[in-house]
Amino acid sequence: MPRFSSARRITSRSVARHGRGIRGPVLPEDLPARRSRAEKFDRLVLNAFARIDHRWHDKLSKLDIAVDDVPKIRALDPESVTWPPEVVAEGPVPLSRLVPAGIDKRGETTRARVVLFRRPLERRAKHPEDLEDLLFEVLVEQVATYLGIDPDEVDPNSAAE
Repeated sequence: MPRFSSARRITSRSVARHGRGIRGPVLPEDLPARRSRAEKFDRLVLNAFARIDHRWHDKLSKLDIAVDDVPKIRALDPESVTWPPEVVAEGPVPLSRLVPAGIDKRGETTRARVVLFRRPLERRAKHPEDLEDLLFEVLVEQVATYLGIDPDEVDPNSAAE
């Protein structure tokens, strides 16, 4: 007596037809909702820095901007939480750091850069508008430190507030 198999042969076409196939992207790449939180943060950083760079472009041509998720630095004195002048912090949590130009471990020259810490900055902002303002304030302080001037000179509008 011949046996007939009731099980169907599974093909890629049948799997896709029943909704279990390879799925495509949920959103098209050109929509803003497709961007990750890190990509959105990077865009906010560029927008905030553009406001400063517009006025100080000639003096900032050798300054890089970088983003790290979390800080990898420690306070000079953990008891009193004292930070060096190149660190912008809120209490015990650093928000950004200015790394001066110098020589790295391999003997190559490095450019000065401002490193913004994404997660601490995002945690302090309640709304996206607050984050953009906070990023601008932190960048103003870091650019002022880099240039060796008062933050009010970098952004004269902040002195009026």
